[in-house]
Amino acid sequence: MRKEDKVAIIAKLGETLKEYPHFYLVDVEGMDAASTSALRRKCFQNQIKMVLVKNTLLQKALEATEVDFTPLFATLKGTTAVLFTQVANAPAKMIKELKAKKAEKPALKAAYAEEGCYVGADQLDALCSIKSKNEVIAEIVALLQSPAKNVLSALQSGQNTIHGVLKTLGEKAE
Repeated sequence: MRKEDKVAIIAKLGETLKEYPHFYLVDVEGMDAASTSALRRKCFQNQIKMVLVKNTLLQKALEATEVDFTPLFATLKGTTAVLFTQVANAPAKMIKELKAKKAEKPALKAAYAEEGCYVGADQLDALCSIKSKNEVIAEIVALLQSPAKNVLSALQSGQNTIHGVLKTLGEKAE
């Protein structure tokens, strides 16, 4: 590969790293064409961008960014696919779903999600438990609505109680 091509690939990877806030490094070594195509299809369905890249070029692209990715460098061995995503837990859930179907690959090497580095396949459950932005917003809305619903239901049920109390007090006064 010519040096100009390598520089272009590193620049393109740098742009992609800026575009997507989260990425996963996945081991795809030994996967056949059918399973690789199935993985690409699954990534497309989950709005994940899958890129196969040389480890040295990826490391140079990571070094060129402002973020410290040094914990991830040790995992750049073998055949690596990079899964870029806007939703931090989407690739982890996809990998876990594939593992449930007894698929040996893809295997998680490392990930950069929510401004943190996760190294090792044992981090898959932690990555699955990360809440997406929409999930956090939904929880906050539910928490904010809960007290308002309680007040409204108390007022509605209290309406009958207050009316009964006033009626009883009115009858006693006579």
